[in-house]
Amino acid sequence: MYMNESLFKDFLSDREILWLGINFSQAKFTRQGLDFSQEIMQHYFQDWNRLILNDQKKYDIRMSFRKPIMQYDLSLVTKINKTAKASNILVSNLGLRDMLSEDMLRKYVAQYSFPTTLRFALIFVVESFDSMAKTASIWVIILQTADSEVVLCEKFMKTPSGFGARNYWARTFYNLLFDIKNHDYLRWENMVKEQELQHTDIINPII
Repeated sequence: MYMNESLFKDFLSDREILWLGINFSQAKFTRQGLDFSQEIMQHYFQDWNRLILNDQKKYDIRMSFRKPIMQYDLSLVTKINKTAKASNILVSNLGLRDMLSEDMLRKYVAQYSFPTTLRFALIFVVESFDSMAKTASIWVIILQTADSEVVLCEKFMKTPSGFGARNYWARTFYNLLFDIKNHDYLRWENMVKEQELQHTDIINPII
């Protein structure tokens, strides 16, 4: 996990967030259960992105990230996802290996110019959908739009469920947002508070 503590502290006090969408350009899928053509794969990318916008009560970014105001701009992610080829995404076996890292994703994010409608934006980068292990690996990235600086970057492993490929993997995004709302956001807040206390102790040591 990576956190820019100074920027994340500003993020905590901000009331707005820009939703950029789900990026599949770095993803790998096990061929078993996800052996789709290029056209169908692109359809699923669009569908999974539309789900979060069309059912915002279920996929509640506002509640999960404590932001009463959410705007969205999927234009960049839509463009990036169109470059993803099914032939590159589909593999025989993933083995839950780590394919991405915080450093890789910080460099990846830095190459793009993001919409600057709001100061902070949120993007999900899918690392893998593993049908054999029944696990999705999804990176949550908060960034500062003006300079593409990563504020927070963390990978989550979530379990799919449901019927049909779309709903089966869409459940992982629901589980992710649910867990952030109920556990992880508080964990992030506490990390910042602990760092502030440690900084205070260094400046004002107990004698």
